[in-house]
Amino acid sequence: MRVIPVDTSDATLLVTKLPEVKVRDRQTGEVAVDPVTNQRLMTLELVFIAAGGSDMVKVTIPEQGIGDGLVMGAPVFLSGLVARPWESEFGGRARHGIAYRADAVMVSAAAPAQG
Repeated sequence: MRVIPVDTSDATLLVTKLPEVKVRDRQTGEVAVDPVTNQRLMTLELVFIAAGGSDMVKVTIPEQGIGDGLVMGAPVFLSGLVARPWESEFGGRARHGIAYRADAVMVSAAAPAQG
């Protein structure tokens, strides 16, 4: 599977939904875990603002990579963000999209007050 690094240096990322446990199988309730570290995976929803536009993105992050102080609307930065294109067929219909994964999410430090 192709993995594409995502540069967020010129973007603003704001929390729109706090982290939740990622469910692997909705029918059984099985929780998703990282196949290498066996850490529980979480999903976080963000608005990604860059180049004069914005998009809502859902990012998967290992539970230990969730930083302290996340609140709705908080500006954050992501460590190790990658995009993975995916395709699947379900019920005879082809589907495709992009899955986002990061190593960690941390609240951005507030800009120092000037005056």
